[in-house]
Amino acid sequence: MKGISRKKIWWGGVFLVASVLFVSFYQQRIRSQDLLTDIAPGYDDGQKQISLFGQNNRNGIENFQEIPYIDSENETKQERRLPNALVVGVRKGGTRAVLDFLSRHPSVKACPREVHFFDQQENYKRGLDWYREQMPLSFPNEITIEKSPAYYVTDSVPKKVFEMSPSTKLLVVVRDPAIRAISDYAQIFDNNKGALKQSFESYITEDPEHRLLRKRSPLITIGMYANHLNKWLQYFPREQVHFISGEELIRNPANEMKSVEVFLGLKPFINERLFYYNSTKGFLCLTPVTPNRSGCLSDTKGRPHPSVDEGVFTLLRDFYRPLNEKFYTATGRDFGWN
Repeated sequence: MKGISRKKIWWGGVFLVASVLFVSFYQQRIRSQDLLTDIAPGYDDGQKQISLFGQNNRNGIENFQEIPYIDSENETKQERRLPNALVVGVRKGGTRAVLDFLSRHPSVKACPREVHFFDQQENYKRGLDWYREQMPLSFPNEITIEKSPAYYVTDSVPKKVFEMSPSTKLLVVVRDPAIRAISDYAQIFDNNKGALKQSFESYITEDPEHRLLRKRSPLITIGMYANHLNKWLQYFPREQVHFISGEELIRNPANEMKSVEVFLGLKPFINERLFYYNSTKGFLCLTPVTPNRSGCLSDTKGRPHPSVDEGVFTLLRDFYRPLNEKFYTATGRDFGWN
């Protein structure tokens, strides 16, 4: 090492160390670029496009944790799936309104028609593959939901739903059972187009004086909510059943639906801005998606009720009162029908 000064040796060492550090930094830069490309195809540190890190921080690696995780395979895998939530009842409780409200949520895919898979044997015999084909297309992170109000009151249904999936979440829309019975009669009367000659009083009582209820009439038995709930609780825990007030759906739908979102694990979306008061209907309707539609339910919903003899209405109220109290206890909510 003669002729080489100590100073030259020192500078040579510095250059060598700097070269190693530069190569290491460059390799790390390449690996970081490859990682970004894998997570977000199309990302280019040199292209003028909207940055994943924000427009004012194109190379902001410090914000890397803010990039949302995207499973590209599942994100594009749209297919028909069995429902993971069901609106199981009750008839004339407000089930169509609940389905329409939930349909506005971006993470919900609702079957537009009542399939009656679990309560009608001819459909059930077709199997789960047939049932799945009736559902709308959805992504894995979305909720598929179907409604058939007869499910709640059909004895064989809880076991069948459990066999499909024990984790199914159940929604039940309920209203004052006495008012529900009158609404049910009004629909039956309209559907028969005048062929039904019996008055409401005659339809639900056994005697000319209208003092004895036909307790086995579906108009009466549907409103025995506590009895039906007991059959569902043989298969599902109480935490998997959520009850919705039909009265609150009319008075304050946004607030009532917020609890539904929580129950289903949905991000908050349904709020007061989705509704407006329709003076023709006389109640709140969904804000229309297109200008030429009202956003309200069909004309068959909210039809006028017949006038009912006060004595018969009191008979109904007295019959349901103890059943309502049992229902309040079972659900932990006083619906105020008594």
